[in-house]
Amino acid sequence: MTDTAAAAAAAEILTDVHRGVGRILLNRPKALNALTTDMVAAIDRRLAEWADTPLSAVVLASTSPKAFCAGGDIRTIRENSLAGDAEASERFFATEYRLNARIAEYPVPVVSLIDGVCMGGGLGLSVHGGFRVVTERAVLAMPETGIGFFPDVGASHFLPRLPGAIGMYLGLTGHRLDAADTLYTGLATHFVPADGLDAVGDALADNPGDPVDVVLNRLGSRSPVAESRLAEVRGEVDWAFGAPTLGEIEKRLRHLDSAWAAGALDALESASPQSLEITHALLSRGRQRTLRECLAAELALARTTIRTPDFLEGVRAALVDKDRTPDWQRVALGGRTPS
Repeated sequence: MTDTAAAAAAAEILTDVHRGVGRILLNRPKALNALTTDMVAAIDRRLAEWADTPLSAVVLASTSPKAFCAGGDIRTIRENSLAGDAEASERFFATEYRLNARIAEYPVPVVSLIDGVCMGGGLGLSVHGGFRVVTERAVLAMPETGIGFFPDVGASHFLPRLPGAIGMYLGLTGHRLDAADTLYTGLATHFVPADGLDAVGDALADNPGDPVDVVLNRLGSRSPVAESRLAEVRGEVDWAFGAPTLGEIEKRLRHLDSAWAAGALDALESASPQSLEITHALLSRGRQRTLRECLAAELALARTTIRTPDFLEGVRAALVDKDRTPDWQRVALGGRTPS
């Protein structure tokens, strides 16, 4: 890393230890904390340094109320692909996935404070930790099929382990979850109002002998889980997205003839067919794999997927030209895996 890159990463990742609690703040607000290679390397390096430090917890948070983390800096990945710099992109994914595994295996509790947008790589930072606190402003999603990619950062491990067929639904459609839905699915573990987030670190520091779960429960107000809209359509989700093939999922959605089913079908039809095939296969196998096996499979797929026309076109349409009209390489749902 150059001195300039190191300085930039230091400004975008703020860390300290406060009364036995490690704190990591994402500080790239203009980009909604989209992760760069230097940012994930900086977080990974700090966690490695703290591994032997007597901490009671590590808190991951954001300096921006708009976003915890909007994901990886996928525009740069596209630019690398266009420039033929596959090594730079592979370095990003390998570093990010190493961090995901470290968080999952970390020796002290990792507490993520999710306020605002949390998508893609943001879930990789948070979901693998033991505690995920959401506020009323939280919005979570894995929207990768809409940009010609696939749910990564260990999503092929955590999505299949959600109740019923919820994980397949979220992975294929990119459906956005609010706080109630995240608590219902288990992607979030606790609810704390946004104006109470600043108290979390101090509460953990003040009560180092208390279980983290107990400390967080004291800070929370009434959970909105009972308001989950996803819970209301759970039966339809499980029946449709529990089908064995993409083609059968589509047939079941058409058979349901409901507003929810129509929305899910629209999401599938607007996504990259290539990405749907990859995602369905990954999630179908993920329940039988360890997290590290899932991350290894995702890294192998990332190497090839970022070179495909659908990825280049999907990122162009969503993040470069922002016309939202990608011209996908068309393959029928449930058809052959694209070459």
